[in-house]
Amino acid sequence: MKKRLIIILGPTGVGKTERSLQLAESLHTEIISCDSRQMYREMKIGTAAPTEKELQRVPHHFIGNLSIHDYYSCGKFELEALAKCEELFQRHDTVLMVGGSMLYIDAICKGIDDIPKIDEELRRELDLRLANEGVDALRNELKMLDPVYYRQVDPLNHKRIKHALEVCIQTGKPFSSFHTDTKKERPFDIEKIGFTRPREELYERINLRVDKMFEAGLLEEAKALYPYKGLNSLNTVGYKELFEYFDGNWTLEYAKQMIQQNSRHYAKKQITWFKRDEEIQWETLTD
Repeated sequence: MKKRLIIILGPTGVGKTERSLQLAESLHTEIISCDSRQMYREMKIGTAAPTEKELQRVPHHFIGNLSIHDYYSCGKFELEALAKCEELFQRHDTVLMVGGSMLYIDAICKGIDDIPKIDEELRRELDLRLANEGVDALRNELKMLDPVYYRQVDPLNHKRIKHALEVCIQTGKPFSSFHTDTKKERPFDIEKIGFTRPREELYERINLRVDKMFEAGLLEEAKALYPYKGLNSLNTVGYKELFEYFDGNWTLEYAKQMIQQNSRHYAKKQITWFKRDEEIQWETLTD
């Protein structure tokens, strides 16, 4: 019998954690997390990582396994998560994968295209250009070298713009040419279950969750991470807004409102992304 990976996905705040725990317990299996930020052990509160009690209920993998100083990528997750699946399928017929990181889910379901490793000198050069000239200069160059990807990329996502430009310059080919969209075969079946809620209910849950994060010590957690605010791992909703408060640019109340607003925007982005996938079986949750 072919092994089965069930992927539980959906927007932030929808209620994936408790439902996935219940399902994992009923199946007597384990959970692979596909939340790119819950991997960082220093960011437990702001990423709503599973609690110690929840981790004791069901074995989890890829939770708190990295430091904020570690480099990580979708490609690395693909390799490590597939290896973990192979290991877990020796003990279980079904394994759960739970989270909302769209690119990480795609990495497992479709695979990552083989993109060349970037030369460190070129990376430093573009880092310097980004710092001195700003993202607009890099975006304009990307428009000339790869107009296809330029039309797709988030114009404010400097990390993806810089990476695409690195690939264009190093290879002499458009970054978009490496995106073949050829789906890789997996030695197991994949079933996707998406959780959703009415929009107003979801947004209310997100607002309430941010309130609970502050009660749990989010402010103190962010303050301890403030000296490292330039790290890419900390370019994350819940932290970057509080860094603005620590910098004296925003009031604490405004920073909290922005965390709630940016969390709602992220949820909307996730819903839009997932709705394109016809393989997802949707279930509307009600409390």
